[in-house]
Amino acid sequence: MPQHAQNTRVCRDCDGFASVAITTGTRHRDGTRATLRVTCPTCKGTGHTTPAADLARAGR
Repeated sequence: MPQHAQNTRVCRDCDGFASVAITTGTRHRDGTRATLRVTCPTCKGTGHTTPAADLARAGR
């Protein structure tokens, strides 16, 4: 019988892209761009949510 992988839920706030690098528009002395690394506060950078986190966000 084939084994199925668990279906992990993708974070609905970041859609699975948990961390991004944002350029600030400035450059360092060597010519490289200055960037900020930002992670999703909901999934804390994992890209997936747990069922408990979904239940906590349900409702108004």
